[in-house]
Amino acid sequence: QLQAYGGGLVQAGGSLRLSCAASGRTFSNYHMGWFRQAPGKEREFVAVITWSDFSVTYADSVKGRFTISRDNAKNTVYVQMNNLKPEDTAVYYCAAGKVFTKSTEGYDYWGQGTLVTVSS
Repeated sequence: QLQAYGGGLVQAGGSLRLSCAASGRTFSNYHMGWFRQAPGKEREFVAVITWSDFSVTYADSVKGRFTISRDNAKNTVYVQMNNLKPEDTAVYYCAAGKVFTKSTEGYDYWGQGTLVTVSS
């Protein structure tokens, strides 16, 4: 029901925009989050945007470089990633939940993930 796409290979300092399209149901009243998981590491929070007033929260590691946004009319959430660093390399997942949280446990629906690789 959530499809993430837009990943790829980019050089350090470059940019990518990930999209997460929902189908089968509306997620306009769900908080939408992005998480990532690097090889050998646990899945970690990246950003979240509320469903009501579009408030956003970012992980310290991406603050100032990533921008999360959503278009409820298109049932899609985005994350614009600028000034990418090799340590941003990971599989990126979108998720939807009713709880505004940085914890993976607060999300009910997950996309399949899209790989972002940043070369140095």
